[in-house]
Amino acid sequence: MKDKKYVFFDLDGTITDSGLGITKSVQYALRAFGIEETNLKKLEPFIGPPLKDSFMEFYHMDEEQANKAVKAYREYYEVTGLFENEVYDGIPNVLKQLKEAGKEMVLATSKPEVFAKKILEHFQLDSYFSIIAGADLEGNRVEKLDVMKYAIGLANSEDYTQIVMIGDRKYDI
Repeated sequence: MKDKKYVFFDLDGTITDSGLGITKSVQYALRAFGIEETNLKKLEPFIGPPLKDSFMEFYHMDEEQANKAVKAYREYYEVTGLFENEVYDGIPNVLKQLKEAGKEMVLATSKPEVFAKKILEHFQLDSYFSIIAGADLEGNRVEKLDVMKYAIGLANSEDYTQIVMIGDRKYDI
């Protein structure tokens, strides 16, 4: 990694354990459809991939229902679920060391950018990142590939050999 200029990070599952906030937000959204899921473990597959896709895949919702489920999810998430989250041990120290080594750190997450910024600010990690790139709420930039292209554009780096991506799921690369 010494030869890399940019270190891109995913957020959920990489910097923070956001499982509780995500699964409780999904649980809340499902209640809006009369679905009572008490086992939060069953909702863990929602962590990582785009929400709309997950509602369609795991609960066989059509696109309109999935959009309503995402809206219900955000009602809970933006007030409470956002902060049902914790930073993994050692992450602040790793970020500090990378910054001291002169690395430019970029957050690239499929979580809506507005929420990603609030989480990093809440945990006082925002100062480590020169760029915070995430999905948009309008649905124009939802897939991880779109977020990565957006983040690379913001970093003004078309030299992909200068970038390393750190994530926890196949969606991150």
